[in-house]
Amino acid sequence: MRVGYEREAFALMHGQKSNFTIVRMARLLGVSRSGYCAWMSRSPSRRALRQERIEQKVTWFHGESDEVYGAPRILVDLRQDGEVISRKTVAKTMRRLRLQGICPKKWRTTTTIDANDSYPVDAVNRAWDTGAFNTVWVGDVTYLRTWEGWLYLATVIDAHSRRVIGWAIADHLRTDLVEDALKMAIALRGNLPAGLVFHTDRGTQYASDRIARFAAENGITRSMGRTGVCWDNAMAESFFATLKTEFYYRRVWPTKAKTKVEVAAWIEDRYNRRRKHSAIGQISPVAFEMQYSNQTAAAQKAA
Repeated sequence: MRVGYEREAFALMHGQKSNFTIVRMARLLGVSRSGYCAWMSRSPSRRALRQERIEQKVTWFHGESDEVYGAPRILVDLRQDGEVISRKTVAKTMRRLRLQGICPKKWRTTTTIDANDSYPVDAVNRAWDTGAFNTVWVGDVTYLRTWEGWLYLATVIDAHSRRVIGWAIADHLRTDLVEDALKMAIALRGNLPAGLVFHTDRGTQYASDRIARFAAENGITRSMGRTGVCWDNAMAESFFATLKTEFYYRRVWPTKAKTKVEVAAWIEDRYNRRRKHSAIGQISPVAFEMQYSNQTAAAQKAA
């Protein structure tokens, strides 16, 4: 009999005593009734109490994340709540509770590269985060299927904070979609610094003369990755993978109106303000920007 088996068996018997007799469960599980009675009379150990507390917290934090977080992010939640605990213990607890986080699938390249095409040069070379806001923005478009037909989502992300600063959802793929997302980003950020780079793939909308003029009028330098190489725009692709894996694929979308409202709410509330991001210290993009602003203000005051 393995170590800990009796304790687990007694706990199972206690949980099922309203459905089965103690005598029958003891016989089926291969333990004694006297052992069960002795187990019931003992006060819980400090270790057992701590394990129960950890299990309750893990269950709560996993549910609060919309059943998305795995061990790394729940570890952060537990430590912020005052627990001294390792990632290994959190992972073991989640396995015991049969809780799982959600991870996006790996990308698969499906486009053939045409080296003869002429596009803006790649001014980023996968070094999206330069250490400051409004130096590199990344953008892309994804498709969202509903029972009423397709919707299309265009986004603009600040590469330093990972915040979605501009987005637009429509039932068409006209250049207006991309331009509306950029207009939202510009309105949110206000005066843009010189040299801002907007990095995208080589989609038709981004390569259009209209977007080229719009970028020039607003002092934005366009940058594009290579055709068919999704890693050249990995930050934007990663956001869409998160959106679809953690949210979109887990629901049904009967109407376009419902989809627009709920996707917008997920971006602004869940992703921008609540979801922990590993690349920025396991805090949300908005919290990261506030932290950065507070640190900058404190440094200026000290100077």
